[in-house]
Amino acid sequence: MPAVVGLGAGGHAKVIIEALRLSGDHDIVALLDPNKELWHTNVLSVPVLGDDSLLPELFQKGVGLAFIGLGGTRDNGPRQKLYEHALAQGFRAIQVIHPQAVVSASALLGDGLIVMACAVINAEASVGVNVIVNTGAIVEHDCVIGSHVHLATGAKLASNVRVADGAHIGVGASVRQGICIGEGAIVGAGAAVVKDVDPNTIVVGVPAQVLKYLDIRHTVNP
Repeated sequence: MPAVVGLGAGGHAKVIIEALRLSGDHDIVALLDPNKELWHTNVLSVPVLGDDSLLPELFQKGVGLAFIGLGGTRDNGPRQKLYEHALAQGFRAIQVIHPQAVVSASALLGDGLIVMACAVINAEASVGVNVIVNTGAIVEHDCVIGSHVHLATGAKLASNVRVADGAHIGVGASVRQGICIGEGAIVGAGAAVVKDVDPNTIVVGVPAQVLKYLDIRHTVNP
């Protein structure tokens, strides 16, 4: 099995480790994390060797694959930076699709995609790079999801929804068909989105209303 290193050693990494073990396609050789308290410990029996300064050494040892084990609650910029750093070191980010997820054969899936248990990606949806489709989230047919997006646990996108780069759709939120979610926007937990959401905006409630406008956040390089 090809060797893979995980970048991040927190709770999100645990779920990815278990999904990879169920699929049986990769050998998880190490985790890297900036938290020194985790160094020389184990996460689900995977050793935490140090921080990502070890990436060149691992690459020279023949480990050319990585997964992004850092989750995202609001700002997906740190996940994007970590993904881009791994690519700059020569690594390729693997897709991790839990065996209990349902993913259409006609969907277009980007590198680094994480799809958790009971999630659904339906026909001819398009999903960018370094996206999390978390436990039980639904991406209906013909949706277009940008890069570095997090669809949190139980989030539901009806058909033809557009989600731009770096957006976050919160736990249990619902988005009506045909809606556009702008770049870097945040949809709060449990919100029901029935109209388009501007970039770098937080919306909450049922129906979702603007809570605040964000300072311009880290977004995908042009």
